[in-house]
Amino acid sequence: MAEKTLIYGNNWCPDCYRAKIIFKKMKAEFLWINIDSNASARKLVMEINNGNCSVPTIVFADGSVLVEPSSRDLEDKLRSIA
Repeated sequence: MAEKTLIYGNNWCPDCYRAKIIFKKMKAEFLWINIDSNASARKLVMEINNGNCSVPTIVFADGSVLVEPSSRDLEDKLRSIA
């Protein structure tokens, strides 16, 4: 089974909600990780983003990362790994 993409975010962020909608629309598997209830995930997001708590931070199985991507950039990435 292929590794799922990890979406780090929180439940009140409109960009996080939009990212999840795009993943569902494109039938791409993902694992949602709420950084408000997971301290180690929050720490990882801050490490990836040089101390900033930028969400969504999306980590793909190939090791690539998108932070606060536009809809187009996220859709392009999902097409490239499909």
